This record gives sequence, C-alpha cells and structure tokens, in this order.
Amino acid sequence: MADTPKIKLTNVHKAFGANQVLRGVNLEVGAGESVVVIGGSGTGKSVMLKCILGLLEPDAGSIQIDGQEVVGMSAGDREALMHKFGMLFQGAALFDSLSVIDNVAFGLLRAGKVPRDEAYRIADQKLRQVGLGPDVGKLWPSELSGGMKKRVGLARAIATEPEIIFFDEPTTGLDPIMGDVINDLIVECTRDLGASALSITHDMASARKIAHRIAMLYKGEIIWAGPVAEVDRSGNDYVEQFIHGRAEGPIQMELKA
Repeated sequence: MADTPKIKLTNVHKAFGANQVLRGVNLEVGAGESVVVIGGSGTGKSVMLKCILGLLEPDAGSIQIDGQEVVGMSAGDREALMHKFGMLFQGAALFDSLSVIDNVAFGLLRAGKVPRDEAYRIADQKLRQVGLGPDVGKLWPSELSGGMKKRVGLARAIATEPEIIFFDEPTTGLDPIMGDVINDLIVECTRDLGASALSITHDMASARKIAHRIAMLYKGEIIWAGPVAEVDRSGNDYVEQFIHGRAEGPIQMELKA
C-alpha cells in the first residue's frame, strides 16, 4: 500500500541488564520522508538505530520495514533486506585498507549485481555528486580531512541507490560551515533518490536543515514528534530546553565528579 510506512516502530523495548534503554519507542518514517530523532547522549538514539538495522534484537515490540516484520527475521531474509539500506556512520567508518574509490564501490561489488567496471563508474559518479573529483578516488582514507571523509561516506551510502538511508550524527566533528555543506548534500542526495531518511543527532542546526519531521527521544521514549516548522512551538518543556541548549530545565544532567 502507498501509505505503508517505510519504517514503523511499535512499543520497542531494549534493556542491558538492569539498564532499560528503550522504554516503548513508537516512530514512523513515511516514503520519501526525512525524520530526525534528537536527544542528548545516552537517551537511546544509537540503540534504536541498531535495533532497526538488526545489530541488536529488541526485548519486546515490533519493527516493520515496508510493512514486513523484521524482529526475529532469519539471517537470510535480513541479508536481502539490507540491500534497501544505505548508511552514513558517525565517523564515516571508511575501510582504511581500501582506496576511496574502492570504499564507494564496496556495496556494489559485494552485491555482485553490476560488473566491476560499472561499479567503479557509478562510484566515480557518486563522488562527483558529493563534490569530489576523480583524483580523490585514488587517495586513501588517511589522506582525507574530516569533511572529505563525510563526503566519501555519503557517496558510499548512496552508491547502491537505497530506498532508506540512515544518518548517524552526520555533522559530528565538523566545523559549522562544513557541517552545513554536508546537510545540503544530504538533502540533495535523498531528494534525488526519493529515499526515506532516518537520522539521529544532537545538532539542531542539522536537524532543522534535513528534517521533514523531528522526534525527541528522552529516557528511552519519544516524548514529542511533529513537523520541523513546529519544533519551536512544541509546548514541551523538555524539547524547549534541548533545542535552546539551556542548562536549566526539566532535563536533569548527571554530572560525574
């Protein structure tokens, strides 16, 4: 069905021993929609993402991709599902032992669906799409700046033209100008692909730029969700404190001595 969410989480729980990280997360991402989940460190954003990707198994609840239940899915079915996904990792997570062009072509070659020459042609095209020339493809990850690594990671994420792209703190470690460049590229690339996007970040400038909707995760629950234009009038004290970076408010920071 056209209105079936690309991603749907229903009452998702995850604990590590006595530490209850996710406490009934409910979230949807529609086709072609960009949803950004905001929240401080330790609120469960990364755990939620890992549950969707199948890196962690929820203790309870449902996770559906295109209406298909993925909790408890077999390894073979999970492998087929992964071809729908692209991922930009927080630190770009490039393979140090591979050149830039090999990093970008990796997913295409691993899937084995295109000839080697075609995989490299596509990889070169994706590098150009993120503003990197063919000379960069010959470099090694150790020769790249932080901003260039993010661009290469984005090129790799979109190389297989995925239906869903995950962005894990896409602007972390970048200066504000390069962060804005990456945000613009994310908007452009997801729009051109018609892909759905789910991002996690604590960077409100990034969230405002790339999101259609914003959801806030606090203590393992989505406490507010709505269109990006409404985040400044959420009426939620926790959201207000977070988006304005105020020390005073209902969110209690646990400071270690």
